[in-house]
Amino acid sequence: MDKRECLHIINGDSALTSLENLNLDGKIFVWREMLCEGPTHKYVNSSAFKEARSKFLSDYYDIPPEEYEDKFLNQFSIFEEQQFSEVYLWFEYDLFCHINMLAAIQFLSELEIDIPIYLICSGRIKGESKLKGLAELTSEEFKTAYENRVLLNEDDIELAQYIWTIYNEKNPKRIAPHISKSSNFEYLSNCLRAHLERFPNSETGLNALEGNLLHLIENNEITSINQWLGYSLQYQGYYGYGDMQMQKILDKLTFFTTLENNRLTLNEKGKAVIDQSENFYREMKDDMLYGAAYKYDFLYDKESHTLLKL
Repeated sequence: MDKRECLHIINGDSALTSLENLNLDGKIFVWREMLCEGPTHKYVNSSAFKEARSKFLSDYYDIPPEEYEDKFLNQFSIFEEQQFSEVYLWFEYDLFCHINMLAAIQFLSELEIDIPIYLICSGRIKGESKLKGLAELTSEEFKTAYENRVLLNEDDIELAQYIWTIYNEKNPKRIAPHISKSSNFEYLSNCLRAHLERFPNSETGLNALEGNLLHLIENNEITSINQWLGYSLQYQGYYGYGDMQMQKILDKLTFFTTLENNRLTLNEKGKAVIDQSENFYREMKDDMLYGAAYKYDFLYDKESHTLLKL
């Protein structure tokens, strides 16, 4: 008798309780990473990957290496202890989740695990306009998402691995041709487009998300940085950034704002961004990596929707 269990890989802890409440058989691997930022390595099950991520998270987010090892890396040992009959990937519609999902698929391929891989991806809910993350689903919606799981075919797996490979190369321009490819990844095209728009706009030197966050100040009566953070998390589109990531972005963008008399407003520099009358590439430039590509090595051209190499 085959005593192998199924494996559930879920992106983060926010929906873990919902998954546990389904009382499904199998083991759970909680994917506690944020691979949409910082250096990565093609081979997830490698010392190069683990060292690069541990250093980045420690240097940039003050996450101790021992915490990263305890909460993420130690779970890899589950594959040494037993074999599995099938894998369920629980990920969401946004870029944060999709980059993690691509890495999880790559990791499974490195282990040469030839078993069915199913995707449960939250997003559109019938009768609702807002896309929903897994943790936002009702218990019935969560159950329905599981029942509607999609079996990934060979082409899906190859596409995921190929995009992960490109993400770990220095030329993100190679991603663009794959935006329109058909697959069982319903939201992948949106996420890839959002990824390319993370590179600085050729007119302003800020990327699409940064520009939109300044527009929030222009279009809303915001009284504090904390309220701005709340708006930013709610209206970020397909990025799916968490509190820590978004706060880092806002810290940089305060260069364009003024907080006075309980009102957050755009200063002259911020207004110049909105008007696209000045370029702040030099002021914004840092050494952020998206996989293997430096953010400020490329410019995003809004008219042609392409990247320009500097």
